[in-house]
Amino acid sequence: MTVDLGVLVLPEHQGPRGADVWRGVEELGVAHAWTFDHLSWRLLRTEPWFDAFVTLTAAACVTERVELGTLVTTPNFRHPVLTAKQAMSLDHVSGGRFVLGVGAGVPGPDTAALGGGELPTARRMERFEEFVDLVDRLLRQPATTFRGTYFDAVDIPMRPGCLRHPRPPLALAASGPRGMRTVARHADIWVSNGPPPDVGPLEEHAVLRWAGRQAEQVDEVCAAEGRAPGSLRKLLYVSRAIPDACASPQRLCDLVSRCAELGFTDVVLAHPRPRGVFAQDMAVFKKAVTAWTR
Repeated sequence: MTVDLGVLVLPEHQGPRGADVWRGVEELGVAHAWTFDHLSWRLLRTEPWFDAFVTLTAAACVTERVELGTLVTTPNFRHPVLTAKQAMSLDHVSGGRFVLGVGAGVPGPDTAALGGGELPTARRMERFEEFVDLVDRLLRQPATTFRGTYFDAVDIPMRPGCLRHPRPPLALAASGPRGMRTVARHADIWVSNGPPPDVGPLEEHAVLRWAGRQAEQVDEVCAAEGRAPGSLRKLLYVSRAIPDACASPQRLCDLVSRCAELGFTDVVLAHPRPRGVFAQDMAVFKKAVTAWTR
């Protein structure tokens, strides 16, 4: 199986530096590039942090080939109507290279940022289902009216419509059966981060075993929903649980090959930072990635 590599760039780069970073990512030869969609993030809450959709718009203007996406946007502080309008706009700005990644939202500062409380898991998943269903409708239809439990849309026009038909790809993050059913019904790409954070640190073989089981589960859910599992791309974001993926070309090759054996079609790596989270020597990273892409 052929595996496409992608790179995750944090939305922290200011001015011309940001343009250089995104150009550099495309020059690596990767298939896709992503950014987080949070209002702030973990230990970087006091550092520069920009909006994901504006960041990707700027990236689209300085790149030509690479797909660009959110990994992932969230109902914690996004509304489906505005999200769909931004997705359609980015689809046009990028020349049809945008991928809309969506997740259910995780506990943390984003949850309470607009004044709401944290939802129980069952309601959070119900909100995720409604968010994805409404976004899908908005992106496919010239006008949409929808009344839901969490979101409403009243005669929302979506013109001129999307460049990619019937809409930009949806990349949905899900780890449990209910979320995977939403994946089976709506997604073009299933996104996995591997084991959830509350599991704690695991050895690499355990991380991959966990991810492989998830991939099997999403295939089972697709089959139960009447969808061919092979019609779904499977993306694994490896850098959260496997920080040394790009230590050498051989190291990355071995890891990506193992992901392919587990059924993953896409692997995403974190773009190096000079210090702190995702710190790595850029030359080492480039050597490893380009050995795979070229």
